[in-house]
Amino acid sequence: MLPTIAREDDVVVMIDQRKLPAQETYVRCKTAAEVARAIKTMVIRGAPAIGVAAAMGIAIGMRKSSATGTQKFAAEFYRTCELMAATRPTAVNLFWAIERIKRSFAAGAEAGESVDQIKDRLDREAGTIHDEDVASCRAIGAFGAEIVPGDAGILTHCNAGALATAGYGTALGVIRGAVEAGKRVAVFADETRPFLQGARLTAWELVRDGIETTVITDNMSGSLMRQGKVNLVVVGADRIAANGDTANKIGTYGVAVLAREHQIPFYVAAPLSTIDLGAPDGSAIPIEERSAREVTHVGGSQVAATGALVWNPAFDVTPHHFIAGIITERGIFRPPYTQSLKRAFE
Repeated sequence: MLPTIAREDDVVVMIDQRKLPAQETYVRCKTAAEVARAIKTMVIRGAPAIGVAAAMGIAIGMRKSSATGTQKFAAEFYRTCELMAATRPTAVNLFWAIERIKRSFAAGAEAGESVDQIKDRLDREAGTIHDEDVASCRAIGAFGAEIVPGDAGILTHCNAGALATAGYGTALGVIRGAVEAGKRVAVFADETRPFLQGARLTAWELVRDGIETTVITDNMSGSLMRQGKVNLVVVGADRIAANGDTANKIGTYGVAVLAREHQIPFYVAAPLSTIDLGAPDGSAIPIEERSAREVTHVGGSQVAATGALVWNPAFDVTPHHFIAGIITERGIFRPPYTQSLKRAFE
């Protein structure tokens, strides 16, 4: 399995997800600003992967700082954190990682560490965030495998795989875990308009793994469910509110409604870092809106009429009552989520 993101000395290397599956190329970010630009332009995407990228970006940015005094170094550090925080608003893992890096910085400053010592501390913390994400995904896969039937048709939306994390994946981690447990799995991947993460990325990952994968357009999922070919829906998440309302890629809400109509269990797979107890419900989750060109064009080809208005929210919110369970690295949490998710952090 190819790494989504890695640190090579003072360079952050990431696979360019905009060019998959046609080209397998890598972007080498040498500054914090380059990492921020990669996040914003979706060279790297997926909530956990964005958090890892931000942590690494801040660490390499500060590693290259010329500041010798702690006061100037601190001012530069907090400006770099603000740069990362301004990239994408919905994925809470981004802000979780930034806050974790800030706590590490504060601990070093309070201990009276030198600038070089704090640089080393930030490097270690960013590396730990990366490694913990991979471990979390594998635990999610192991817990999630338990709810997969022995012979399963699984529908997923967008890409919540190795490419959306530091490795292995959340929703695709569940699928990988089920396969590793000896279960027969056939995956149906929604293409996920307008950015086509399902068709381009999910299918690319699973085909590489030798897992049977069928790409469908987003408007085919209801018909597929009606034919009885789907036993389970598993998706990832960009932010989960305290009551279980879940923001994920646009179109997820519609899949959840269809799953309820056809009595198919709908699960969310995400690490605890995706849960935002500070957001009481889905209405508190900011929804990013992206460029109209993502809708009007596919690649370089125009597919919509010139002059037509475009609405392009990147995410929607699935109400908690559609969700059978939230699969995390600490187990599967079930309704009522206001109680179970709170216990997850105790």
